Amino acid sequence: MRNRNVKMIVFAALVQFALPCATRVAGAQAGKAEYAAMAPVDAYLIADTNAEIALARSGAPASISDAAEVMVLGPSGYTTAAKGTNGFLCIVERSWGAETDDAEFWNPKIRSPICFNPAAARSVADIYLMKTKLVLQRKSKAEIVGALSTALDSKELPALEPGAMCYMTSKQQYLNDQGLSWHPHLMFFVAGDAAKSWGANLAGSPMMAANAPEERLTTFMVWVGEWSDGTPGPAMSH
Repeated sequence: MRNRNVKMIVFAALVQFALPCATRVAGAQAGKAEYAAMAPVDAYLIADTNAEIALARSGAPASISDAAEVMVLGPSGYTTAAKGTNGFLCIVERSWGAETDDAEFWNPKIRSPICFNPAAARSVADIYLMKTKLVLQRKSKAEIVGALSTALDSKELPALEPGAMCYMTSKQQYLNDQGLSWHPHLMFFVAGDAAKSWGANLAGSPMMAANAPEERLTTFMVWVGEWSDGTPGPAMSH
């Protein structure tokens, strides 16, 4: 989801931008104050369903997203707006794709188109979808963390499937106030805190990763050169 996160990422000393389906580094105190509480639910919704469907599909190239299931956000959670045939799931993640201690957890401007592959759609996406329902029920951050932990322990939420990954290659993505659209990228999900075992986030390492302890997974990022519409992305640099 993620956060699922789905939870559009700041990684210590590597990048300065945050992505919603993984953890983000906490921002300045001013940012924390600005998003200290949840905004009215309408602030997170997109009034035009067709516009949200199009934005969700922009998360991956049309060769993938045109045949994907699409879900859109309503006042009580996500519902299916378009059936798919290839097992992929495209949604527009909101700010709570991040860990609950993220400075922009309640930022209503965040719109992060993401397309989960079949393995992630059957596992990672469920974490984000459950988190969304808890958020819209106005649960506290502590209650959200507790409910996710209980659901993972009880197997109410499925185990992470091998090969789970997603596309985040929409030029229209708004990942956070600092990173904005950041870079087109792919994300790969691994159970537990796996960054060290992959040599991620070390000096000179090309591997970027973020641990999401609330979701019990690590997200590895791979930058790609083009947005989903085929236009060039920003130059890659560390």
